[in-house]
Amino acid sequence: MNGPVSAVPNGCPDIVAAARHLARWLALAATPTFAIMAVLTALAGGGPAEMLCGAGQGSLLGGMVPMYLLMSAFHAAAWLRLIAEWRGAGV
Repeated sequence: MNGPVSAVPNGCPDIVAAARHLARWLALAATPTFAIMAVLTALAGGGPAEMLCGAGQGSLLGGMVPMYLLMSAFHAAAWLRLIAEWRGAGV
């Protein structure tokens, strides 16, 4: 076997390409979505969701805002790849 196994019957290249394109855009959407959620949560001042994640009150990582910021950072790889591609194309 030379390549990854496709879940698409007969490995239709158009469907596989479309799925990869969609997956790339979804990956790019994650970072700004989580960043916006962090800002909105900070502006809203917590609320009921803050009570659910408020167990670590003494910690810098306690609460929803830091959680969203961490999630945004962990999903930044797609943006870093895109920036690297842009810089590589401009050389």
